[in-house]
Amino acid sequence: MKKLLVGTIAALFTLSMGGMAMAEDKATMEKPVMEKPAMEKPAIDNTMQKPSVEKAQTREATATVKAIDLKKRIVTLTGSEGKVFDVKVGEEAKNLPQVKVGDLVTVTYYESIAVKVYKKGEAPKADGMTEGVITAAPGQKPEGVKAAQVTVTATVEALDKIKQTATLKLPDGKSISVKVKDPKNMENVNVGDEVVITYSEALAISVVSAKKS
Repeated sequence: MKKLLVGTIAALFTLSMGGMAMAEDKATMEKPVMEKPAMEKPAIDNTMQKPSVEKAQTREATATVKAIDLKKRIVTLTGSEGKVFDVKVGEEAKNLPQVKVGDLVTVTYYESIAVKVYKKGEAPKADGMTEGVITAAPGQKPEGVKAAQVTVTATVEALDKIKQTATLKLPDGKSISVKVKDPKNMENVNVGDEVVITYSEALAISVVSAKKS
């Protein structure tokens, strides 16, 4: 799972204010076999309301267990296209002995980003990061979900509606220039406004027993 660090929030601004280009997570192990199109709620742009944008995307990949080395905690998988690769399983996976050759591993990755503009002083104080992990009960096939969310508030320092760029000041004092893809998202935005960005991601992994012949 990708690290959610405030130091990389500049990349998130680029995704939120422009066209969202989802990066494939290494944990998916393969080119996604099923991909749902990104969904976007269009900005509300009138003289009374500030713009907001929400986008989300889900990817899913599957692989089959080819071999298991319990001592080294290495599982050899075969992807949907026949590619064979090894995965090092951490100690937090308590149920590794329950995995058998032929089992099917499914990985689902979800990420979303929401951006909302507020007048100066009206943004909610929600900056921070939260994480959570849910795992299977002892003796069951390994499965679990790991989720994380980070919220950051930036301040609009400058706007160039001709070039469709906005300069944002991050919580650490640094400033970045962001290209805004949709000009409607710049309407009713003023210098001094606050931009709240909430980025969420979740990685779910489950193992299903091989079908008996």
